[in-house]
Amino acid sequence: MRILSNSVNSHIDKVITIKGWLHKKRLLGGLTFINVRDRAGLIQVLVEDKKEVEKLRGLQIGTVLSVTGKVFKDERASGGAEIHNAKIEILVPVEDASPVEIDKPLDHKPENLDTLFEYRPIGLRNLKEAAVFKIQANILKSIREYLDSQDFTEFNSPKLLAEATEGGAEVFKTDYFGKEATLAQSAQFYKQMMVGVFERAYEINPTYRAELSATTRHMAEFITIDVEAGFIEYSDLQAIASGVLHAAVEGVWKRCPDELKLWNAVKPELPTDIPSITLTQVHEKYSKATGENSIGEKDMRPNEEKWITEWSKKNLNSEAVFVIEWPASDAKFYHRRKENDPKIVDRFDLIFRGVEIATITMREHRYDKLVAQLKSIGADPEHPGFKYYLMAFKYGLPPHGGFGMGLERLTEKIIGLDNVKEATLFPRDINRLAP
Repeated sequence: MRILSNSVNSHIDKVITIKGWLHKKRLLGGLTFINVRDRAGLIQVLVEDKKEVEKLRGLQIGTVLSVTGKVFKDERASGGAEIHNAKIEILVPVEDASPVEIDKPLDHKPENLDTLFEYRPIGLRNLKEAAVFKIQANILKSIREYLDSQDFTEFNSPKLLAEATEGGAEVFKTDYFGKEATLAQSAQFYKQMMVGVFERAYEINPTYRAELSATTRHMAEFITIDVEAGFIEYSDLQAIASGVLHAAVEGVWKRCPDELKLWNAVKPELPTDIPSITLTQVHEKYSKATGENSIGEKDMRPNEEKWITEWSKKNLNSEAVFVIEWPASDAKFYHRRKENDPKIVDRFDLIFRGVEIATITMREHRYDKLVAQLKSIGADPEHPGFKYYLMAFKYGLPPHGGFGMGLERLTEKIIGLDNVKEATLFPRDINRLAP
């Protein structure tokens, strides 16, 4: 029976079998030690018999093997135990040297990221690299648990569309049996339709943006946590968005302490109620503090996002902040305008550790008003890209709102990485379409 590395220390003085990859091989005082990696981690093995040592001659990191031996307690070893008197069976020999040293931390300096991604299929075997995606998997698990606890239903929407739903951002176009289709910029229309079905709905799926930018925060393909809820108002929406962020942080610190420690991750400072500040106030404070005038601008500069969270941490004891009161002139056609001030939309952005991770809005749910707002941007309500979306409103949708939260950005900021691509298994941007 195969024993996993994290269970070896419960078999002291017993003979067991482990299976995995050769992770490291070294000579120490005339003795041969190897580290074997499996899905649970590493275990150290002492290879004493010369015949067994000979089996390893010429074999490289990545060799798949089976090891049978006796377990000895050793507090110095990983997991507090190691295997002696090893008998080795080579399952898959690897004779070529690995292009990256997976037993050492890999270089994440900006000038080395291309190399990091070029050898991604092998580099991900590095325990520290793999930890990023164990953390990410548990961020997702924690968010799903929270949304499920709030009576949301998960769904999956198409990614081939007849029309660019968001407008503004560049889209990928493709041939669809002689017709033109676009890759989905979001699940926006579908999650709003699902409000009429489930009332509360979410999906976690890829999103595509053909943005001609090579920055630390943009990619052509990323995962969005799309959330939509009906029969709610502005304050309810803030509570849901706050709940998602808190669930992600608390869940991952509970589930992944060892992985977070590998990256020296520091738990974010987050109060129960995330503070709010208006976009106008952000511009005013930033301009006064830095001498860089942003007053009157419709959006926040990347430097402002970083500055406002530093200000919030210092003055409000929070590394997250809601930026509220956005101009209607920069709104999507489906955003709801404030009743008492139509120049402002019911929108707020969630800024976390220096970057926007979610744009959150109440939607215009009244059919006639939504059609008028769609026409105001020059769009045809009868176009297949809008026809079926509007159908949901014509036959009744309640007040509702939602958001899309970028999984990779969230992961990046929870861990403390510097580039969203570091939190992406196989990044896609203007320069990379493989591996």
